[in-house]
Amino acid sequence: MNAALALLGRVLMSAIFIQGGWGKLMHLSGTSAYMASKGLPLPFVAAIVAVVVELGGGIAVLIGLRTRIVALVLAAWCIATAFIAHYHPDDAGQMIHFMKNVCMAGGFLVLAAWGAGALSADRR
Repeated sequence: MNAALALLGRVLMSAIFIQGGWGKLMHLSGTSAYMASKGLPLPFVAAIVAVVVELGGGIAVLIGLRTRIVALVLAAWCIATAFIAHYHPDDAGQMIHFMKNVCMAGGFLVLAAWGAGALSADRR
C-alpha cells in the first residue's frame, strides 16, 4: 500500500511540472518575454532553465529517478517562483498561488527526506 501511495503522490506532484515545463517549451518566446517582464537577467536563458527544471524535474519525479536531489531542486524552485511570480499581498488570487508553491515545496522536502518509494527507478 505504501509503495502505491508513494507512486500516486509522485504522479500528482509531477503533473504540474510536466505540464508547465512542456507549455514553456512549446511557447519559449512567450516564456522568455514573461521572464523579461519580471526583470530576470538573460530571460531566454532563464526560460531554458525553467524548461529543464520543470519538465526534466517533473519527469524525474514521475519515474522516481534521483528523487532526493531532484526534490530538493524542485523545493527551492517552488520557493523562488513563489516570491518572483506570486508574492503580491494585495492580490488574494496570487497569494493563493504563493501558498500553493510553499505547500509544494513542503511536499518536495518530504520526498527528499523519505525518497521515492519501492516503485521507482531509484529502487531498481
